[in-house]
Amino acid sequence: MNISDNTIFIPGGTSGIGLALALRLQEAGNTVVIGGRRTEVLDRLAAEHGFDVVTLDIGDPASVLSARDTVLAAHPDLNVLIAMAGIMVAEDVTTAGFLGTAERIIDTNVLGPVRLVAAFTEHLQTRSDATIITVSSGLAHTPLRVTPSYNASKAFIHQFTESIRLQFAGTSVQVIELVPPAVRTELMPGQSQVEAFLPLDDYINETMSLLASEPDATEILVERVKPLRFSEVNGAYAQAIALVNSH
Repeated sequence: MNISDNTIFIPGGTSGIGLALALRLQEAGNTVVIGGRRTEVLDRLAAEHGFDVVTLDIGDPASVLSARDTVLAAHPDLNVLIAMAGIMVAEDVTTAGFLGTAERIIDTNVLGPVRLVAAFTEHLQTRSDATIITVSSGLAHTPLRVTPSYNASKAFIHQFTESIRLQFAGTSVQVIELVPPAVRTELMPGQSQVEAFLPLDDYINETMSLLASEPDATEILVERVKPLRFSEVNGAYAQAIALVNSH
C-alpha cells in the first residue's frame, strides 16, 4: 500500500484507533471518508477536520449497502477500505445471560467486516492499486479471560484475512491485517487510563511508520504485540496468557 494519494473509507473512524488513523492518513496526503452511527459526532468531525462522512451501522446489511452507494457516488476513485469498526465487552460464560452480548459482538466484529468486504470487493477490483485493511488483535492469538467472544471474533478476522488474501492473489487488491496490542483507548471503560497499555499516539506512529516502510506487508505488527502474536510459535503461550491476564 502506498501511504499517500489514496481515497480511503474507514467505517468506525469516529473514535480511538480509527479516528487517530484517519487523521494521520489525511495528514499523509489521502482523502479520508469516515463512517459511524452517530450523526452528531460525524458532523463535528467533518467540521473540525474536513472529513467526508457517511452514516453507517455495520450491524445492518441495508445500511452497509446504502453507505457504499453514498461513498462511491461521491468518490468513485475509492481504493482503500479499512474495516475498523468493532466492540469489546466483558462476558461471564458461567451464566446463560452472556448469550446476548456474545451475539452482539459476533454480529459487529465478524459479520460487520464481512459485510463491508462483500459491499466493496467488486469496486476495489476495478482500481489499479487497491487495499483492504482488516483489524484483528493480539488477543486473536493469546486470549484475555474476560472477553471470550471478542477474542474469538478477532481470531476469525485473522483467518478470514489470511484466506481472502489467497483469493485476491493475482488481482489489484492487497490485503493487510492490523494487529493492535492493548492500546489506551475507550474500547472498554477505563482502558485509556491503564498505564501498562500502549499510548494511542505511540501505536499510530509505529503503525504509520510500518505502513510507509513495508508497502508489501501482510500484517502490521508493532513491537508490543509480537509476544502475543507469536506466543504459541515461540513456546511461550502460558507465559503470555499469564501476562495478558495480569492487568
